[in-house]
Amino acid sequence: MRLAPESAQPEYALLHWGLVPFWSKTATTKFPLINARAEGIEKKPSFRGPFKHRRCLIPARGFYEWQQIDGRKQPYFFRPVDDGLFLLAGIWDNWQGDDGTVIESCAIITTEANAQIRPIHERMPVILNEENLSAWLDPGTNQQTSLALLTPFAAPMTIHPVNSKVNNPRHNGPDCVARISAEE
Repeated sequence: MRLAPESAQPEYALLHWGLVPFWSKTATTKFPLINARAEGIEKKPSFRGPFKHRRCLIPARGFYEWQQIDGRKQPYFFRPVDDGLFLLAGIWDNWQGDDGTVIESCAIITTEANAQIRPIHERMPVILNEENLSAWLDPGTNQQTSLALLTPFAAPMTIHPVNSKVNNPRHNGPDCVARISAEE
């Protein structure tokens, strides 16, 4: 969800994941900008404009983080305790190519991990509480207030290990979030 550029009214939009800054010469970059670190987001050329003017909410049933275990990475799935949705803080931009191609794209904002995630990974997406949603979407919210929203999520989450097939984008089904035993 974002504010519509024309009307400043909330709207749902399908955005390409991997921010393409409006000023980019090409639609692709060597390293896709899928995550934006909260620390310094207001200063980085790719993120400062979207952070100030084009913030969005990215609904998610959960997210993955990977833990390094004996030389391999074990994925874990994090989801809301009530099986609802997380609303992740995001930024978006509108890129237009010389041929008229338009790509509206986004990135998820990450922050340091909370106590529940820290044993698994040092970062996590910024998850916004319901009372912060309007302030996050409002481009009139001052920078200090917006930055203050980019904190680790305090509410408990449900966590379980999942199969490493989530590492391959060809796999996209319910088995990607199914709990596995520690031995698998």
